[in-house]
Amino acid sequence: MNSSKIMKHFGIKTDEAPISIYPFSPVYKVQHTTGNIIIKRTQQPLEKAKRLMKYLLHLRKNKIDIVTPVVLDRENPIEMEDACYVAYPFIEGEGYIASEKSIKEAGRLLGSIHRLSESTNTYQLPEYNVYDFTIEEVEESMAAIRRYAMPYKEDVQVPKLRKRLLKVVGQQDEIKHAKLPHVATPHDYKANNLVYTPEPFLIDPDNATWIPRIFDLALVLLLFHNELETAPDRTFTPDEWYIFMDGYTEYVRLTMEEKHFWKKAVEHVFLDEVMWLMAEVPEDWKSPSQRNLFQSIVHLLFHIENYFMLRTNTW
Repeated sequence: MNSSKIMKHFGIKTDEAPISIYPFSPVYKVQHTTGNIIIKRTQQPLEKAKRLMKYLLHLRKNKIDIVTPVVLDRENPIEMEDACYVAYPFIEGEGYIASEKSIKEAGRLLGSIHRLSESTNTYQLPEYNVYDFTIEEVEESMAAIRRYAMPYKEDVQVPKLRKRLLKVVGQQDEIKHAKLPHVATPHDYKANNLVYTPEPFLIDPDNATWIPRIFDLALVLLLFHNELETAPDRTFTPDEWYIFMDGYTEYVRLTMEEKHFWKKAVEHVFLDEVMWLMAEVPEDWKSPSQRNLFQSIVHLLFHIENYFMLRTNTW
């Protein structure tokens, strides 16, 4: 889709077609009479996008710092051909720097979001249901990871990783049927989706999902520092993780079932999110910092026992 056509639908005139500020999907920063705005893709079809916006407005009404659609003299979001687009305000602020304060505040924000979730999927967000990974998929991914790592002489312990993930494939049915609390959440909760104003403000909520609560936390543990230059090229340290969880648990009390399945949840989210990232995005391997992050995530997978859900937790 030509970006000028997208701008026209939002009533924005430009001399030249705007260029996306994000390399992996169309995200445009443009001037509008309301101020600087961001126009980006959101969930589709339009009915799904509208339900998402209702969810975001619910969060904002409850004093969550999160973007909601800009009020325009036309529909927002809109549907064009095979995609939906939304205009959000551009949020001024600072990026994440991995200070203790910024980590704890990020935990508080996610905890406050989870606290607001009802026990049913009120806004009919997409429901997580990825429990069908196969042995063949793991074998193919391990071959790709070995191939991408080889030119850089990176040892990501592929034989050990393969053995671990084949075991995780066999755990899918158990964790699928576990009685885990689900939440409505923006998901994809990472440092690159936060702007500090100085409190963290969530600027990319378009992956909102109905998902087991500890899956959302496991994604934070594994990928919070992904794709952000100001973040360390590693996962949280155990101390940093507990700082995040200290903030989170000011709002949420975790269940015994969640504590019991925490390790398997982290393994499952690695299988779903990290294995794909390492095997399907070869460009990432060109970046030394991204390779360092991959090494760190794999190391964490083999040392989950250092990352309890609470400081006083035990397996």
